[in-house]
Amino acid sequence: MANMNIRRNQPREQIATADPLRSMGSVVTIDPFRMIRDLMGADPFAGLVAPTGVSFAPDIEIKETKDAYVLKADLPGVREGDVEVSVVGNRLTIGGKREEEHREEDDRYFAYERTYGTFSRSFTLPEGADLDKIKADLREGVLNIEVPKRAEVQARRVAIGGKAGESRQHEGKSETGKAEAGKPEPGGRKTG
Repeated sequence: MANMNIRRNQPREQIATADPLRSMGSVVTIDPFRMIRDLMGADPFAGLVAPTGVSFAPDIEIKETKDAYVLKADLPGVREGDVEVSVVGNRLTIGGKREEEHREEDDRYFAYERTYGTFSRSFTLPEGADLDKIKADLREGVLNIEVPKRAEVQARRVAIGGKAGESRQHEGKSETGKAEAGKPEPGGRKTG
């Protein structure tokens, strides 16, 4: 028989009539807006409220050409003196700030969507990048950074058939047409 404890004539414990999720209130918080943002991958409510604490984040484009890696960053309204490009190890970092324009107290805005503030973006460069020859320039609101590839990692054309001037073997004959010693001629005779 199983070992069971039976309690008789003892007062029953108070049965809780409260909501079972109430005790979990401090553990679980449900934010329907966050759930929607997570499901959609974007914030559909972003334009409905005024941004608070939003900083400037430039749009970036990175591409690879046969000679270099080219990075472009949209920095409208940013002065060259407010941008810094640095390389530490194989990390390229772009940082800077976009100053907010002076606003008068009696100005009335119907839309205010431009962002201001500091920004910093970092990128890991591939092993073949020549870090000593990086060039950067800021023209018409676009920062262009060119990171050349080292010569040993650049694609190069390989000639088929070897280099000119080398003798190559074809059916036992050298390029001069003479049969080499110990190799059969096309007719099957061995040369001496």
